Amino acid sequence: MRYRNTGFLIVFVLCCLSFGFAQTDDTHPLRPGQQPDRIILNVTENMANSMAVSWRTSAGVDTSYAQIVPADAHPASVQQAIRYQASAQTVAHGSLTARYHSVIFENLQPSTLYAYRVGQGDTWSEWFQFTTAGGEKPLSLIYFGDVQSNILPLWSRVIREAYRRVPDASAILYAGDLVNRGNRDIEWGDWFLAGGFIHAMIPSMPTPGNHDHADSDQGKYEISKFWKPQFELPRNGPENRPELEESCYFTDIQDLRIITLNTEMFDEEKTLRKAQVQWLEEVLRSNTQKWTILLIHHPVFSTKRNRDNPDLRKAIKPLLDRYRVDLVLQGHDHTYVRGMEKVPMEKGAVSGTAYVVSVSGPKMSDVLRADWMDRVAGHTQLFHAIRIDRDKLIFEAYTAVGELYDCFELHKVAGSVNRFIDRTPEGMPERN
Repeated sequence: MRYRNTGFLIVFVLCCLSFGFAQTDDTHPLRPGQQPDRIILNVTENMANSMAVSWRTSAGVDTSYAQIVPADAHPASVQQAIRYQASAQTVAHGSLTARYHSVIFENLQPSTLYAYRVGQGDTWSEWFQFTTAGGEKPLSLIYFGDVQSNILPLWSRVIREAYRRVPDASAILYAGDLVNRGNRDIEWGDWFLAGGFIHAMIPSMPTPGNHDHADSDQGKYEISKFWKPQFELPRNGPENRPELEESCYFTDIQDLRIITLNTEMFDEEKTLRKAQVQWLEEVLRSNTQKWTILLIHHPVFSTKRNRDNPDLRKAIKPLLDRYRVDLVLQGHDHTYVRGMEKVPMEKGAVSGTAYVVSVSGPKMSDVLRADWMDRVAGHTQLFHAIRIDRDKLIFEAYTAVGELYDCFELHKVAGSVNRFIDRTPEGMPERN
């Protein structure tokens, strides 16, 4: 009752912190300098042979570099590093101007540990390490629903607990709304600070949410001005659609294909909707990977009162069914729900696709129960571990304090839909 009676005050304080009333982009203390910051790995189309990295400096750093070498315990090994010159662009925002740099490491060896650093002259980052995909080892991933608000105070614990739980993850998947207001540098600063070195060690795969879009300086509604400069993402989306570049793409990691759509632009403009649906069908049709995950922001089946996405559902669900997509990871509704066996289907068919909606940040909503839902949670910060080992996928939902809240398995069945096994922990009540 104590929390319930003070709920309004708590929400008000969280909102004040989220909207950054005490600081603005112009007064934020974490302004860029010559020292590289906001270093982040990103997925590429082929994670066995390449890796992307981006970072930020002050605008005066015109040319910057990345160095990479197969990791070795001998400290002198870094002297053999190969140097890449970065591409760069300048972003001006209010009184803040920064230079964003990016490199794609190519011709890497599969299943290999590499060390890298970024910088220029006498100013360099520390050496970081990452492992390329490949080999026969099981694949691990981390998945987050919306981050969005109160990022540094309360989301930081979630990403750090996730890293403690899944340190061998090959990628981190973000289901949109990474920040609350896409064109506020201070919020992106909190996002990078909350993740710290984790961003530089495990490649991120973000899909944009509605809050990651904003009006440009010219008044056009589009993806955040910081999105493309600070992320180096695959450019394999719909052709001749610059509005979708680096927000509608796919990556292959071992025997898994992960596909993302820009569902905010899907909803905003019919021509972009059509382009994404046509592209999605082609990417699914040509897919030769054993497993397929779709990562989107707006849910195919909403979990929150007064929300529904019928156009999205009508356009893509037939494709998910036809091509037997295994898992759909979503955000937007600030709740946790998963379901599969009771998902509505046509002509008595049974769904082989598991649908999950989740939230990792502290902005919360109540769940509106529906027949398709098998497990729900409200007002609970969560992260998720996904492990794929040959014909088995294990999905685990953990709370911010490391409790296993939910678990299920998908098993491949030749010529049929996936077999679903519920592993919900005994004695763990639903939270709402």
